[in-house]
Amino acid sequence: MDHFRRKLWRIGMGLSGRNLLGEAVCCRVSSFGPCHISKAGYSTARQNFNAAGGTVNRIFAPYCVYKGKAALSLSPVLPTFSKLESGAGLKVDRHGVMMLRFWPAIGERKYDWEKRQLFALSATEIGSLISLGSKDSCEFFHDPSMLSSNAGQVRKSLSIKPHADGGGYFISLSVTNNILKTNERFTVPVTAAEFAVMKTACSFALPHIMGWDRYTNNLRHGADENPSKVDKQLLDLEWDK
Repeated sequence: MDHFRRKLWRIGMGLSGRNLLGEAVCCRVSSFGPCHISKAGYSTARQNFNAAGGTVNRIFAPYCVYKGKAALSLSPVLPTFSKLESGAGLKVDRHGVMMLRFWPAIGERKYDWEKRQLFALSATEIGSLISLGSKDSCEFFHDPSMLSSNAGQVRKSLSIKPHADGGGYFISLSVTNNILKTNERFTVPVTAAEFAVMKTACSFALPHIMGWDRYTNNLRHGADENPSKVDKQLLDLEWDK
């Protein structure tokens, strides 16, 4: 039995290397095939750390939708924590988000990952998405420099509007960058089924991006955890693009 277990462990280790981290950039994909992930691109998943600060694993699990003119993916970005000055516990240092990534088509079933644009949904914006009915719509506006002298230099607008027949939604992102003098727009039509997956995924992820799962786990186990650490190379912020 011990020999059999060791064999299974070796097989599992063989499967958990480069393939799970993903080496292929998401530029050439089939709208019916699996989502290929760049190790430097997606950050659904940040690194998890054990009590000693060592890396446990990296998980890449975006939900991807590929259509004729553009593609989008949805994935959670977890919050980070810092220790209270009293040393009695942790507090949220930066809130988590649900990250939407859009990238344009450059041919039949080919997409340009290098031209991706990001839009980070806050907990309240996720609530708006989850509560949408088949005939409802919503729109969000982001300005990264709203409270500074550079306000208005980069503006992002995300809209979710229903199909006329009620069979799905158009999800559109507009990005105006006055610094680079560019204006980009991505529109991805999603079916009712695809949107149902997005809503369910957002509902599941919401307590996690708020940090409440960690709070309840600590209550159950009485764990004194170290603050979350982040590999900056994996951190894919909305305003990096």
